[in-house]
Amino acid sequence: MDFSTKPFDAKSNLASSKTACVVVGVYENKKLTAEAESLNKQGALSNALKSGDITGKAGSILVLRDVAGVAAERVVLVGLGVAPSAKSSGSIPNTTFTKIAQATASCLAGLCATDAMITLAVYGADLNAAIRSLVLAMRATAYRCDGLKSKPETTTTGVSKVTLLVQADHSARARTFLRNSVALANGIDLTRQLADLPGNICTPTYLANAAKKIASQFKSATNKLTAEILDKKQCQALKMGSFLSVTNGSDEPPKFIVLKYLGGKPKEAPVVLVGKGITFDSGGISLKAGLGMDEMKYDMGGAASVLGTMRAISELNLKLNVIAIIPSCENMPNGRATKPGDIVTSMSGQTIEILNTDAEGRLILCDALTYAERFKPAAVVDVATLTGACITSLGHHNSGLFTRHDEAHDALAEELLSAGTDTGDTAWRMPLGEAYNEQLKSNFADMANIGGSAAGSITAACFLERYTKQYTWAHLDIAGTAWKSGAAKGATGRPVALLTTFLINRAAV
Repeated sequence: MDFSTKPFDAKSNLASSKTACVVVGVYENKKLTAEAESLNKQGALSNALKSGDITGKAGSILVLRDVAGVAAERVVLVGLGVAPSAKSSGSIPNTTFTKIAQATASCLAGLCATDAMITLAVYGADLNAAIRSLVLAMRATAYRCDGLKSKPETTTTGVSKVTLLVQADHSARARTFLRNSVALANGIDLTRQLADLPGNICTPTYLANAAKKIASQFKSATNKLTAEILDKKQCQALKMGSFLSVTNGSDEPPKFIVLKYLGGKPKEAPVVLVGKGITFDSGGISLKAGLGMDEMKYDMGGAASVLGTMRAISELNLKLNVIAIIPSCENMPNGRATKPGDIVTSMSGQTIEILNTDAEGRLILCDALTYAERFKPAAVVDVATLTGACITSLGHHNSGLFTRHDEAHDALAEELLSAGTDTGDTAWRMPLGEAYNEQLKSNFADMANIGGSAAGSITAACFLERYTKQYTWAHLDIAGTAWKSGAAKGATGRPVALLTTFLINRAAV
């Protein structure tokens, strides 16, 4: 899908624009926006409002064809909600605009039209957010996950070229916002593509090759982008006993992926992103129930989102140093598999009694968090589909955010929460504290890998926190937000928008 921006003002003649669709806004009180009014030369648009064919409520839609005096083949009316009063700013809040963008994208996806001209962005409270909402909504409707079908479904509808009209004095800003939005959409698409693949295709080796492809595709004169893949022997040499314990029952070789993007100053401390890369999670010896186990191909959603984020910032040539660390393996049961009650030694030297082999994500992440120390990071954010308990707590709306409570960690939490709010890829801060650590006590090792059913997402975060004492750290539990089940089953691409915006904001400081 090709996107562009075009400046327009009161002198622009929208009615003479030759396009398959022109998209204009209308209000609930039967009032037309200025752009809609310019197309209403013979009353077709105002008559549609008066007739009740469109209510004007936010996200309502009506398509008119062959409107007299209008060169466009179709005029798409989109409800913007209540018309602003003379005292108000007239802008639409981001959450409402996102709803409007999604309705617009859904409508255009069902039309046999090649291109569209959209005038709605100027009504958003934030031009950046408005452009991002439109681009992400359009790309989401165009996303396909049926590539492995013997006869993929053919589509005969949907626009391939979109022009966003913006005020002339905002033209330069709009081009930057559009560039950022398209890069973000590309990162989200990569994340969804990787996560939607089945475990027999998207193996640890496949993820490693995806990292190599990003490094090859986006390495440039302005950034150094390299991929380093550590194999089992190298991980053994580093004494990653916790990570390797998860791989024991699988025939697929583990891969420890390190993708370095050095777009900032040579000695600038990097931001490190750590993504959980369990390409299939059977639960190991603590075997999961069969119903829904197919969705455990999504247990590498953290890894996929980190790779998607790295693709996005690489496309943007972001002036920042960012390192991605992805411990990747399968969690499978066989005669060599780790057993409940086994004790392993992590890279940090701390010992772990494995009470449940299905709590494997924290076992691979803890060694990755220890490995991150060597980069002397400015901040570390780990991303993982870690606990079902987080879904119980937050549902599928917010990712869980965990970090320590002090000035540096509060500031990091605020950066992440703000990026989530700005993009609609929201997170909610959860508690973390010494009281919860009591649940991780073991009679035989430094800690157990589970703390019981109570506060399961919190004790999982407490486990990880023990490996992050050397730097500022936050943990995102995306178990409830990385994919959808049921008829809409598929990866969501979250939290690429949150992470990418967080890094864009850091680069701008």
